[in-house]
Amino acid sequence: MKAILILCGAVAVAIAVTLWWKLRLPDQFGIFTGAPHAEVNDLIERPQDFLHKTVTIEGIVRKQCTTMGCYFFFSSTKSAMAAMPAMNDRWLRVDLADVAMHAPRRNGHPARVEGQVVPYVDGYQFWASAVEFK
Repeated sequence: MKAILILCGAVAVAIAVTLWWKLRLPDQFGIFTGAPHAEVNDLIERPQDFLHKTVTIEGIVRKQCTTMGCYFFFSSTKSAMAAMPAMNDRWLRVDLADVAMHAPRRNGHPARVEGQVVPYVDGYQFWASAVEFK
């Protein structure tokens, strides 16, 4: 009987710690300035038009960095509620290094990001100055 009570107490403590950890993580990083809204598809198709201009984009977090959460991808799917992106979708890399180097993992959740399109390797990425996970 004593072992059962100890086990129940340990499980209760584990649940309490997990709930505390999940509830304490912030959902917003950085400060939004009210930049104009842009579509992810437009940034993917015509990144030069948005180069170094601050805009706000929204989408579903896909393929987030598994070690620190410091970047993720938005897909070009028109529907933000699509369960899985199509095979021919293109991706926009969103770098969070300046605002949330250790962002919580939010794969599959909607997010709003403000920042700028900047050159990256052979193409472009979106450099975030603010992010809000919903």
